[in-house]
Amino acid sequence: MISSLVVMLCVLLTACGSNKSTEKVSSQPTKEETNTETVTAKKKVIFFGNSLTAGYGLDPDEAFPSLINQKFETMGLPYESINAGLSGETTAGGKERVEWILENYEPAIFILELGGNDGLRGIDPKASEANLQAIIDKVKKQFPKTIIILAGMQAPPNMGEAYTSSFSQIYPTLAKRNNIPLVPFLLEGVAGIPELNQGDGIHPTAEGNKIVAENVWSILKKQIRQET
Repeated sequence: MISSLVVMLCVLLTACGSNKSTEKVSSQPTKEETNTETVTAKKKVIFFGNSLTAGYGLDPDEAFPSLINQKFETMGLPYESINAGLSGETTAGGKERVEWILENYEPAIFILELGGNDGLRGIDPKASEANLQAIIDKVKKQFPKTIIILAGMQAPPNMGEAYTSSFSQIYPTLAKRNNIPLVPFLLEGVAGIPELNQGDGIHPTAEGNKIVAENVWSILKKQIRQET
C-alpha cells in the first residue's frame, strides 16, 4: 500500500515538474516571432520644421508629412513619418530643439524645413545659414548614416531684392556644401496662389498641402529607392 502511494506521488511530482518546464519555455518569444518583429519595424522619417510642417490651421491628417505617410502605407514601404513641426520656429530655435528630437528618435531620413520665419522677420541670411548648418552637423554627428534632405524657402518680396536674393542662396549653398538633396522651393506651385492658401496668405490649405507633399515626395522617393 505504501509502495503504491510512493509510486503515485512520484508520478504526480514528475507531471507537475513537466508542466512547469513547458510553461517556462512557452513564455519566451520564438525565433520566428523575433524575426517578425524585426521585419515589421518601420524606419523613421523625421520632418523637422515650423508651422508649414506642423500643418497650421489644418487637421493633422492634412499636413504634408501625414500625406507622405499615407504614401508609405499605400505602397507598403517600411517607413513612417514623424511630424516634428513647431509653429513659429526659427532656425535658431531649431538649432536648440533638434537635440531633443535626436535623443528620442533615430531617423533613417531627416527632412529639414526651416527658415521661413527667419525670412519673414528679416533675420540676417548669414545667421540663418549658420543655424541650418549647425542642425545638419548635429544630425550627421549623432547619426552618420541618416539621409538629410533640405527644403528650400524664399523670403517675401517686400523684404527687398537684395535681401530676398541673399536669402534664396542659403539653401543651394548648404545643399552643395554638405552634398545633400535639395527640395528647391517647398511652396513651389502654392505660394502666391490665393485659393491654395489660408486667409493669412502664408499657410497652405489642405489642397495646397497636397502640392507641397508632391514637391517633397519628388526628392524623397529617389532617396528611398537608393536606400532600399
